[in-house]
Amino acid sequence: MFVNYKHNEEYCKAFGNQLRKLRQDKGLSMRQLAAEADMEYSQLSKIERGVINTTISTVHSLALALGVTEKSLFDFSI
Repeated sequence: MFVNYKHNEEYCKAFGNQLRKLRQDKGLSMRQLAAEADMEYSQLSKIERGVINTTISTVHSLALALGVTEKSLFDFSI
């Protein structure tokens, strides 16, 4: 049986939840974080909802904008 590992919905949702938690801990709105990370609000919304599987470059930009390590964005369990 073929399994598509390119978009694991459960993992993407867990990543999005962690991103949302870190954003809220910093007191940032989605629009503020999107501007700081130089990305579209709609893209950030999709990442937080686990709709899209983001790139490592975007993870790096989000970590810089949040002032956290990339590793902290993956500090979750599923």
